[in-house]
Amino acid sequence: PIEAYVHRHFTKLAKQKLSQMPDLTVIAITGSYGKTSTKFMIRDLLSERYAVCSTPGSYNTPMGICKVINNDLEARHQILVLEMGARYEGNIDELCDIAEPDISVVTNVGVAHLETFGSQDAIARTKSTIVKRTKENGKAVLNADDERVAAMANGRDDLEVTFVGFESGDIRAKNIQYGPEGMTFTVSANEEEQEFSMQLLGSHNAQNMLLAVGVARSLGLRLTTMAMAASRMEPVEHRLELKSQNGITVIDDAFNSNPVGAKNAVETLAAFSNGRKIIITPGMIELGDIQEEKNREFGVQIGQAGLDMVILVGENQTQAIKKGIASTGFEMENVKTVSSLYEANRAMQEYAQDGDVVLYENDLPDSFNE
Repeated sequence: PIEAYVHRHFTKLAKQKLSQMPDLTVIAITGSYGKTSTKFMIRDLLSERYAVCSTPGSYNTPMGICKVINNDLEARHQILVLEMGARYEGNIDELCDIAEPDISVVTNVGVAHLETFGSQDAIARTKSTIVKRTKENGKAVLNADDERVAAMANGRDDLEVTFVGFESGDIRAKNIQYGPEGMTFTVSANEEEQEFSMQLLGSHNAQNMLLAVGVARSLGLRLTTMAMAASRMEPVEHRLELKSQNGITVIDDAFNSNPVGAKNAVETLAAFSNGRKIIITPGMIELGDIQEEKNREFGVQIGQAGLDMVILVGENQTQAIKKGIASTGFEMENVKTVSSLYEANRAMQEYAQDGDVVLYENDLPDSFNE
């Protein structure tokens, strides 16, 4: 068919172009979550010193990668940063056939695409392909806190492997603190320590930054240079985005709806040291059979987080969250249920005062204005 022909043609062009750029360093990132954030962090750190080309947004398919190589990669570029997605076994191989990495990066092995893979071990097998396919005497940067990822370097003694993490690793982050300006944490590598300040929030973002630090360090950047670049990075809109409104700190996480992200957001809110803590949420939708169970778990997380006020949007679909909250012994008089975001905002404004922190978790589709 014509489509396959076009596909082959673009793939051939991309491979030819790469073969004419022997000095180009190809960095490839895979993982269940955090690929796109990590890619942009790597791009931003390395741009301090190198000419970097990277795939936009979550371009992570063969055609997406070929398009960037064919259209955006220029002779002046020294580094190409790619994100490699995998829904099925064999996907990563196909991507590495186009662009074999000099440096491979793996964020984590989660449950994304579990339905097509069948098991987390199968997901890990596919993701580990990126390390297996890394060029001889290349480099790998791996999340040491995820045991499936940490095991991926086994059998590649030729690679220079950097492990990063909170618990263990060659490069570590500790002492994460949150405030109205964002978060700060200390990065240590060998004997060196450096304070990082970011406008981003969430321990997962600190983890993504550690992976980027691992890559940048392996390419000769200094921690002080990286910290400067990190402080300038802007959050993705509506993804744990920090805003300030009449003296109130607002965490806008409206674009998230997955259970992992929701848990991260509640943990982030709970970790703020100033003011009272308020969450406004309709819960999670579009989760099929597991929706009720996941919302109940979300309720338990909310109940255990030590928050001061919970505002639930929508009487019907927040029943499961309410049950979860109640099961933790949380003071139910501090849980309000309203029928629209407009009412939620009104309730929040009546309650909140200077210095308080409000989390908007998950967008509110029209169907929720009951």
